[in-house]
Amino acid sequence: MNLACTFFLVIELLPACTGGFVSRHTYPSLPVHEQGERESFSDPNSYALPGVGRNQPVGEGAQTAAGRCVQCCDPSDRPTRRRYRYHYYGDDPPQFRAIPQINLTILKGEKGEKGPQGSYGDHGKVGTSGLPGPAGLKGAKGSPGKFGDPCKLYYAAFSVGRKKELHSNDYYQVLVFDTVYVNLYDQFNMFSGKFYCTIPGVYHFSLNVHTWNQKETYMHIMKNEEEVVVLYTQPSDRSIMQSQSIMLDLQQNDEVWVRLFKGERENAIFSDGLDTYITFNGFLIKPNSEK
Repeated sequence: MNLACTFFLVIELLPACTGGFVSRHTYPSLPVHEQGERESFSDPNSYALPGVGRNQPVGEGAQTAAGRCVQCCDPSDRPTRRRYRYHYYGDDPPQFRAIPQINLTILKGEKGEKGPQGSYGDHGKVGTSGLPGPAGLKGAKGSPGKFGDPCKLYYAAFSVGRKKELHSNDYYQVLVFDTVYVNLYDQFNMFSGKFYCTIPGVYHFSLNVHTWNQKETYMHIMKNEEEVVVLYTQPSDRSIMQSQSIMLDLQQNDEVWVRLFKGERENAIFSDGLDTYITFNGFLIKPNSEK
């Protein structure tokens, strides 16, 4: 069996030692005119060295190289096919050179100064409302506050009367009353015959008198020194009850009273000294402090 293996190995290595080159190969992927060139490279007697023509006799150096047995594992100083291809076309093989690369991180400069602040941009769109958060913890009890003002109720009212008659003279006369029916907080002064406002607001006033027959009755309800309304009756054979009423918006310290006109003509109001024929009334409707 060893003899058979040795014979097989000799058969396999014999073509390499005798010829020095592998048999011809075809290159199906190359053009037809290049396949002829590649076939000539496979023949040791047909390739041309640089500077030697294709039909020129091979020199001694070339014969020595051609006649030497070359194995496939030995290094070969035979020119490469790529070099012969460029030599065939009359060009030199391209020379490759390294291109220097610049490391930009080395060229980084120092940090510059801070620039000026730019203008504010436009407001963005309003986003959707988020979900309500969890309820917070109950806070501590606060300190008690100050006591407020007590609830104030304002009242003002008076009702007074007169039992004596009154005749006119050459001067204006203030109608003074001698009987008190109602006088809250003494806001009506019985000596001066005037109501003094201490609570600003809207008031109602009314005046009632009894006329004298065959005489004129001529009186005014006054606000301070202003004639507001008149109570008047013409002379008549009969005596009658006559009245006048009004609402006034009064301020602090305003005065309301009744005045008898002076005696350009006979002017009087009747009373018998027993019954009350003359009354003057007033009361607060709404104070200005209420909204």
